[in-house]
Amino acid sequence: MIPPFSHLIRLARAGFVLAREGVFALIDPTPLPGAAQLGLKALRLLERPTSASGAARLSTALGKLGPSYVKLGQFLATRPDVVGQAIATDLEKLQDRMPPFPQDQAEAAIERSLGRPLHKMFASFGPPLAAASVAQVHRAEIDTPAGRRSVAVKVLRPGIEADLRADIQAFFFAARMAERMSAEARRLRFEEVVATLARSVTVEMDLRLEAAAASEMADNVKDDTDFRVPTVEWDLTAHNVLTTEWIDGTPLSDRAALERRGLDLPVLGRTVIQSFLRHAVRDGFFHADMHPGNLFVDDAGRLVAVDFGIMGRLTEKERRFLAEILYGFISRNYRRTAEVHFEAGYVPGHHSVEAFMQAVRAIGEPIHNRNAEDISMAKLLTLLFEVTALFDMKTRPELLLLQKTMVVVEGVGRMLDPKLDMWRTSEPVVRTWLERHLGPAGRVEGAVEGVGEVGRFLGGVPGLLGRGARIAEQLDRATRDGIVLSPETVAGIGDAERRRARGTTIALWVIAALLFLHLWR
Repeated sequence: MIPPFSHLIRLARAGFVLAREGVFALIDPTPLPGAAQLGLKALRLLERPTSASGAARLSTALGKLGPSYVKLGQFLATRPDVVGQAIATDLEKLQDRMPPFPQDQAEAAIERSLGRPLHKMFASFGPPLAAASVAQVHRAEIDTPAGRRSVAVKVLRPGIEADLRADIQAFFFAARMAERMSAEARRLRFEEVVATLARSVTVEMDLRLEAAAASEMADNVKDDTDFRVPTVEWDLTAHNVLTTEWIDGTPLSDRAALERRGLDLPVLGRTVIQSFLRHAVRDGFFHADMHPGNLFVDDAGRLVAVDFGIMGRLTEKERRFLAEILYGFISRNYRRTAEVHFEAGYVPGHHSVEAFMQAVRAIGEPIHNRNAEDISMAKLLTLLFEVTALFDMKTRPELLLLQKTMVVVEGVGRMLDPKLDMWRTSEPVVRTWLERHLGPAGRVEGAVEGVGEVGRFLGGVPGLLGRGARIAEQLDRATRDGIVLSPETVAGIGDAERRRARGTTIALWVIAALLFLHLWR
């Protein structure tokens, strides 16, 4: 357990760096109490002269503070409810690039993790090609029965886990202090924000989990003809080493190279959008860091994603919520869009569906009077979440991560095709999912699942009866052994058994009736 004094030292250093880079100039002092305003003015005395923009100041400060703060900045970009939309937009531009660590340290870490000399695992092992705050990537070659093959080897930075753990604990300390002193911090649930960051970082600190995410997505997209995922080399993967197939493709960040290959960029833009929506709506598991540097086009013209350290999940309820609100806006069915919020439990029932529908219409109607290329689905969702805050909708971290990813994906699509029609591109994916899950086929599947639930319940009935028989045997044995039960106890047992029998009979009849009704519908 790290003592609070250590947290204070870490936080004081961070505060000094942020003040020195002029980050506190981005904070509006108006809503702050008097003491906080004075503190903010004092911190601004430490600013060094600079002509850099707010985004550049923040990026510079977080980069100087190290990997934990780079991750914090990237995470807060997904939480405009906490930092405000302007700062969240600035943080989207934060690049996770760091100087590489020495080659010999990387090689030693791989040998320790995999328990073998490097030359027995790799035919060749090159220098680092990309370095981020948590890990760096090397290109290597392995010998296989089919011949020599290139692979990408990702290695965690030495000592990164201890540094991140200490910084995360300091973040928790700061969040607890803020919640004790500020009602607004309690409303925004600062501790929960840090807890979510901690879970995300924990996943990134174990590269086996990233390998599992890549493997799961590969299974999900195995039948897709326009999207694929690199194969994981499990024999060369461990806690701090991840080895995957090397992708010889063109990055989406290199538009000139894409044009030289003669690729149809508008089609590629639609593929990016539709792939993301298929993963989110169809699979409930999506790549949450789909910036152009993580997307390639292989020799077969398929889209390939890399770097599965940040992933998003949506439950069935959340997928239906997303699909129905998007389709509601596409079809101008604002009442259904409003009703979905109430059915999902996102908006409390004491609010009026009609009033909420009016607010949804205020967001949706303007988009139908504009050109398709001017309509941003991501901005629409941002406006929707702002409106839902007026109706006491609680923060949904999974939906905010989805929104943040949609902003990035939409930007990639429009980079490839400035006239991309987001709605026409999205409609087939969303409509297909709704027809599949809410149409006749989906209802049959739901009925079958309902029968399965009843079957599992009925399958447990013999066990319940068996336990009842054992209790009866114990009572009979107690009587034979001379244990005297009072008349009141015997009567109570009899009454309880009769009530239990009547309750079981009524429950079975109710289950049968509900099952019949469900199948009939």
